[in-house]
Amino acid sequence: MQRERLTPDRIRRFTYLKGVKQAFLWDTDAPRLAVRATAGAKSFIFESKLSRRTIRVTIGDVRAWNLDDARAEARRLETMIDQGIDPRQEKAERIAAAEAKQEEARRTEAAALEAWNAYLGARAARWSPRTLLEHQRASTEGGKPKTRGRKKGEGDTTQPGILLPLLARPLKQIDAAAVRAFLKDEAETRPTLARNGFAYLRGFLNWCADRPEYQEQVHADACAGRLTREELPKKQAKDDCMQREQLRPWFDAVRALPAVSSAYLQALLLTGARREELAGLSWDDVEFKWQSLTIRDKVEGERTIPLTPYVAGLLFDLKRRNDTPPPEWRILHGQRIRNDLDAWKPSPWVFASKTAASGRLQEPRAAHNRALAAAGLPALSLHGLRRSFGTLAEWVECPAGVSAQIMGHKPSALAEKHYRRRPLDLLRMWHERIEAWILAEAGIEQPTEQEAAPALRVVA
Repeated sequence: MQRERLTPDRIRRFTYLKGVKQAFLWDTDAPRLAVRATAGAKSFIFESKLSRRTIRVTIGDVRAWNLDDARAEARRLETMIDQGIDPRQEKAERIAAAEAKQEEARRTEAAALEAWNAYLGARAARWSPRTLLEHQRASTEGGKPKTRGRKKGEGDTTQPGILLPLLARPLKQIDAAAVRAFLKDEAETRPTLARNGFAYLRGFLNWCADRPEYQEQVHADACAGRLTREELPKKQAKDDCMQREQLRPWFDAVRALPAVSSAYLQALLLTGARREELAGLSWDDVEFKWQSLTIRDKVEGERTIPLTPYVAGLLFDLKRRNDTPPPEWRILHGQRIRNDLDAWKPSPWVFASKTAASGRLQEPRAAHNRALAAAGLPALSLHGLRRSFGTLAEWVECPAGVSAQIMGHKPSALAEKHYRRRPLDLLRMWHERIEAWILAEAGIEQPTEQEAAPALRVVA
């Protein structure tokens, strides 16, 4: 074992021998210190024994370490050996602590969007697809071309999500002042979205407060209830609803629309379903034989409601159109073109659309607005048709619980929750009465069960 008093000049002249993997030059002033030379570098090392096992620790490159500092480090390591501490473990813990500190600093300074995405991933299994979609939209970057109808004055691209400006900040910067400023900015242009975004943000911050990695960064009072009361206008419940005397002109105008839009809007009024519940109806959900519809429900997951005679006729007509292949030839720009009948197949959607990417009806508002204008009726939203069903049902003295079950409302009373289990036949009795009354007011004769039966037997 070569030993010399290390000096800067001796360290510079020391090299390893060819054919040898590494060479050592041991210091006489610090017996456990040596310079190790390899093909590519020279470094200070410390070597000793702990529990009869050789311990070797690399102190650092000779170009980075001063000789006196290297000797001091060797004496410190020797002291640790005397105390029974493994320097390698101490070094690993020190590196791990430094890395943890860096990671904590990165997480603290990172945009809250990172924690938001973790929140969505953790909650996705407990949410309905619609709830997850609404949360995702709240943080989208926007700027994509619009594929559905736009309001007056809006551009051709989507706006950024309502929460994106807040989520772009570090989590520790989302405090009450930031949320107040956010609500104040959004109150004039999109108060409803701001109110929904506030609710989403409050749930997100509550989730973060229960997570050790985020709880120290969360401001507990960031989403205090007083903020919405002070910064947002009072929430106004919508009350658009069709009146009894408006049924006739409404049906006259809607029945003049193209078949799919016409059937959809009439079925929307006569079933009281939500917009997307009915638009997402597939032929697998329609049971002509047993006269029932299975609707994807945002409250219970799905519900089964009666298929009333008039709505059955509307859907049967769509079924006939859907199952009829196109003609062999068509005229395009004055030329006869053969249709590819081998590639044709019926649509799985009840309210199919050849122009929508999804293959089903996506934006029925435009057709409905045209019908309202043609009939000279005031503005009426698609959800207003659902509200109209629940209101008009009272004309036949239908029990509130029956109409609520058909519409998919969550039970609002103890008896409804635990003591009412209405079979489909009981719902059908009242549902057909509601349909018959609405059609009578519209001047339309409701088909009888005998008139509907032949068509239903053909499908069955």
